[in-house]
Amino acid sequence: MKNIYKYIFTLTVLSLPFACTNLEEDLVGDITTDISAPGISTGGEGSSGGPLSAAYASLRDAGTANHGGYYSIQEIPTDEMAICAKGGDWFDGGILIELHQHTYTSVHDMVNGTWTQTYGAINTCNEAVANTSLDENQIAQARALRAYYYWRLMDLYGRVKLITTPGSDAPQVSRQEVFDFVESELLAVLGISEVSNSMDLSSSPLSTDPNTYQINQYGALGILSKVYLNSEVYTGTPRWGEAAMAAGYVIDSGVYQLCGEGCSVTNLGKRAAVDTDPDELTGYAAVFAPNNEGNSEHIFSVEYDEVSGGGMNFSQMNLHYSSQFTWNLNSQPWNGYATLEEFYNSYDDNDARKTANFIVGDQLDFGGSAVLDYASDDGNLVLSYNPSINELAPNSLREAGARPGKFSFKQFGRDNMDNDFPIVRLGELYLNRAEAMSRMAGDWNVGLDDVNVLRARAGVSDFSSIDADEFLAERGREMFQECSRRVDLIRFGRYNDSWWEKPADPSDHVNVFPIPNAQITAAGGTLTQNEGY
Repeated sequence: MKNIYKYIFTLTVLSLPFACTNLEEDLVGDITTDISAPGISTGGEGSSGGPLSAAYASLRDAGTANHGGYYSIQEIPTDEMAICAKGGDWFDGGILIELHQHTYTSVHDMVNGTWTQTYGAINTCNEAVANTSLDENQIAQARALRAYYYWRLMDLYGRVKLITTPGSDAPQVSRQEVFDFVESELLAVLGISEVSNSMDLSSSPLSTDPNTYQINQYGALGILSKVYLNSEVYTGTPRWGEAAMAAGYVIDSGVYQLCGEGCSVTNLGKRAAVDTDPDELTGYAAVFAPNNEGNSEHIFSVEYDEVSGGGMNFSQMNLHYSSQFTWNLNSQPWNGYATLEEFYNSYDDNDARKTANFIVGDQLDFGGSAVLDYASDDGNLVLSYNPSINELAPNSLREAGARPGKFSFKQFGRDNMDNDFPIVRLGELYLNRAEAMSRMAGDWNVGLDDVNVLRARAGVSDFSSIDADEFLAERGREMFQECSRRVDLIRFGRYNDSWWEKPADPSDHVNVFPIPNAQITAAGGTLTQNEGY
């Protein structure tokens, strides 16, 4: 790695691939070479490969952790975060406001883009399933990954085409039929006919090897737990028992451990002159760090690497332009996503997850000096993230809103980040089991033990009792920024509520997105629109 510092200070206009925004800044620093400095590590490299590398790489290509696709349409319509219009920046023809206020239509670019990205990923999986040179285990992994993608489509759009052969077409089917396909595929690769307390997975072609970049038996059960937890939404029939048993099997296996005390990684974002920056990231914060590969809590995760596995752009998406100088980032951030104040305030101040998940207050650079915003519109030159947001549009303040920082940033980070993104992790399965058991018993207190395990890890006191509203709030605190909130709000019947700058929905048809008009046109009559659009 070259020991070269090269800063270019210039007037620039950034053109982003998905956000047609004019982000004009007075001062920009582009760090254009790899850098090393005494006392700073920038982490390790990724190491996945093999005949399924294209199939697993499709997780990065399908919008899992970048702007404009799956992540955006899962997060922006919720009470977690928003992208506010800052004058001419981030208005983007109103499509981001439409997501936030649930007024999206069949011509929404991101709704169409997510459809296209997901079917592209499915076609890659179909090619792997049809590859006669792959062994039984590899075929099973490809089928499980394809089932996961169809879960995404079923959740987002409801009625879709079940295409299982490369380059082919198929009829549009009901949401129930997609559910049945996803369930049957996952059960088949697990070698069982149903999930039960006595299930025997010895005939499964999937392995038990805890390689987090591949779907093993535990990963398939984790996906099944998500599917069953939302079964009542998808089919009208609850499957709480199966959701609890699938999650419980993984928890009770002991193969994975919550990342708590003693589970830590080097803090790659540490600023040498800022005493409050810890040397190590411990517990919850370590689960999502830039060097989180191999974390004991990850069951199935997307491998991101700044060089060989790009596609995670949270540093660009979330941070103010001037925050480039806090982490010496290779490129200037875009100043987009911000957390809603009410969601931020739902955390106890002593909750370790609040510290890990959000960036607030005055910002300092590597040398401990204040970071300045020379185009400040709040009367203060010092860059300071304020949890309060003045308005959604047209003139949101540039520094408004706590910024999502759960997937934390490292010094000298590039546009693409190194943090692996968990699709299935142990913390979520504790919540899945708790909720499913509570719903099955008709008593939310049944899940208290599992909930309190996570609260203990977060350093906050145990609940002595809990109800549905508090459970949903606790799930939000744990699962922030993991593409879970929209699904959870719908399951709890809260997606159509009003919240900041969003009125109550006049109809629940928005619980599924419209079938994109471009797809209906291209399908020549083989796709029909969802009700209400």
